[in-house]
Amino acid sequence: MIPRLSAIWSAVAPAMGNHLWQSTLCLVIAGLLTLILRKNHARARYGLWLAASVKFLIPFSLLVGIGSHLARPRVLPPTKPGFFLAVEQVSQPFTKAATGSQAAEESRRPAHDAGLRYRLVHLLQAFLVGMWFCGFAVVLFVWYAHWRRISAALRGAVPLREGREVQALRRLERLGGIRKRIELLLSAASLEPGIFGIVKPVLVWPKGISDHLSDAHLEAILAHEVWHVRRRDNLAAAIHMVVEAIFWFHPLVWWLGARLVEERECACDEEVLESGSKRQVYAESILKACEFCVESPLACVSGVTGADLKKRIFRIMTERGARKLDFRRRLLLSAAGFAVVALPVSFGVANAPQSGSPSQSEVAVATTPRFNVASIKSYKSDHIGWQYGFSITDPPYDGTFYSTDVTVKMLVGMAYGVQYSWLIEGAPSWLDSETFDIQAKADSAVNNQLGKLSPDEGRLVKHRMLQALLVDRFKLALHRETQDLPVYALVIAKNGPKLQESKSGDTPNPIKGSDDRLSPGSMRIGPGQLAGHGIPAAELVDLLSQQLGRTVVDKTGLKGIYDFTIQWTTDQTQAAVVNGPGDGKAGAATAPPSESSGSSLFTAIQEQLGLRLEPQKAPVEVLVIDHVERPSEN
Repeated sequence: MIPRLSAIWSAVAPAMGNHLWQSTLCLVIAGLLTLILRKNHARARYGLWLAASVKFLIPFSLLVGIGSHLARPRVLPPTKPGFFLAVEQVSQPFTKAATGSQAAEESRRPAHDAGLRYRLVHLLQAFLVGMWFCGFAVVLFVWYAHWRRISAALRGAVPLREGREVQALRRLERLGGIRKRIELLLSAASLEPGIFGIVKPVLVWPKGISDHLSDAHLEAILAHEVWHVRRRDNLAAAIHMVVEAIFWFHPLVWWLGARLVEERECACDEEVLESGSKRQVYAESILKACEFCVESPLACVSGVTGADLKKRIFRIMTERGARKLDFRRRLLLSAAGFAVVALPVSFGVANAPQSGSPSQSEVAVATTPRFNVASIKSYKSDHIGWQYGFSITDPPYDGTFYSTDVTVKMLVGMAYGVQYSWLIEGAPSWLDSETFDIQAKADSAVNNQLGKLSPDEGRLVKHRMLQALLVDRFKLALHRETQDLPVYALVIAKNGPKLQESKSGDTPNPIKGSDDRLSPGSMRIGPGQLAGHGIPAAELVDLLSQQLGRTVVDKTGLKGIYDFTIQWTTDQTQAAVVNGPGDGKAGAATAPPSESSGSSLFTAIQEQLGLRLEPQKAPVEVLVIDHVERPSEN
């Protein structure tokens, strides 16, 4: 559970942090604009606050993505043939990329401290996620309790079909251009007159309040509620309630909610006064409603008594009409709105992937020589195991490639330098089950070019030729990304390492049943046995990764060349020995050990080598397959 939580946190936390500061910046800009418009209509300020609220639900990354899709493809200029040598890093093993500067820094720190930091970080992540869920649940529970109170009042309410209230409401509906009638419900509860609902709004009218209101007062209150319906204030309030529930920890979100209610009521006050109601009568109607009723507990129920009552009455009685927006202020608002939308969209357009370089696989197609003849056939034999060939290390340095009984996943790992199958994601099941025989040859021009290169340069070119073959025939598309994955950290045990400094010359092979000798720089693998002669710690790490089925990171700090032998108990029926695509130092590789044998291997490493494997998490670069198809016909 904790590793999954950590992975989610690693993916969500940076994006959420960016979204929060961007939305907060938009809120500050909206606040500055409302100061400029403080003497203009309240509906303009309300629109600004509402836009700032909606921004919390719309990340800029969405607008950037829209810009990326709107961008027209741009064709790259022709690339010189030698370009492929400048992108050598693309073909390096992921284990090296996974242990970059950050991982290297971690490896220099004590393993105990790294493990403690790992646990503390994950406890902090779990605590923060738990706190958010608790706050989210509390906000929802409080609103649910208020909602039940209003729902109970509605259930006890009865429709009002006639009377001066209904007549005044219908007249105001006609003046306001509202075609769908607003149902009037008479309630015995003491809630203020208010509009309830979004799709089918109803007006809840407290029983007995009409006896305290003259016709002018009653019509002023009803006019206020009709304007709430025309402005769809309940919908806007519900949207901000969602923002408050998600971002309950952000104090400015709650402050923004108060500003929305304040400007909402002020905007309705202005509309009522502009429609012909007298200021004194309207102010008296609000005060009478306050004397008789209590304010609605939910912002999404638009009443008549909301916001700062003293400030509202003062504004109603003293202000003689808000100024309309002049041309300069309209231009300012238009420019601000355009900038908020256009800037991230323009950024997405400017940074859209260029045609010809959206992925490493397409770079391979555009910049490397090709096999001019390639035969790909489904493997039909019952032979177990696989073979491959790169005629690159020994003369002649020609452009040939062959493989027998090889899965596409093996070919992808071979072409892109991926040592471990678990570092390739997004592959369909047939990439691991269906095998193929492949024979490919390049023309004489490519052979001549390869003959002029060093072995390392030639190997790089042929790997990229294989990448191009996969793109052409298997329609392969992929990308690399870094993920926070479980790893084992190889550290020095409490009593120190027991590795022996390597001796010169060949040495007897300690693997049981083997009569050959180990030359310097070679390893042998048998059921429950590993032996190496003149091996650096980095190659031991690779070997342990293959055995455990998980990436092992070297944090021992050992720099020497060592001889070692490890023996542990394993289920030999599970040790499917196959010929591996190594560099000649490893003769065979076993399948990842079972849980019991894995535990025995852990013990053997600690007791026989003086090292220890600690479970941790680290950034690891993986290869993600976006698209692949079965090969086309020859």
